[in-house]
Amino acid sequence: MKNRMKDSKPVELEKFHLDSQQWKSSFHLMKDELLFIEELLHSYVFEPDTPNLFERLQDYLARLKTVKLYRTELEEQITQHESKLGGALECTNGQGDEDVNAEHEQLKANVVNCLQQFQILKSEVFNYAGGILKKRRPD
Repeated sequence: MKNRMKDSKPVELEKFHLDSQQWKSSFHLMKDELLFIEELLHSYVFEPDTPNLFERLQDYLARLKTVKLYRTELEEQITQHESKLGGALECTNGQGDEDVNAEHEQLKANVVNCLQQFQILKSEVFNYAGGILKKRRPD
């Protein structure tokens, strides 16, 4: 049984590494989207007579800041996690495997949570902005 666990260890660690790469890719795209949304909210393309416009924009900007901080924190954790994965692959006695597995699952849950929070916020901003953008007259 021990040999079977040892044999599956590199496969599992490779899967964890691929997960980490996917998370980093998602966060890279998210970073670009955050920048776009932030610039949109700071622009002057909204109808000025919209009720509660300032308050709504401030709420969105505050929530964007929270998501950005969460993303940055998770990116650092992913980098640390990848280092631990490399160390776990070199370790032959199996010590720390459970810790790496538990850490990976917790990190995965946090990444999913962050991406979901961002999707909700992005959807709210786009739905709100779509209705109150200044209408340009065709020339």
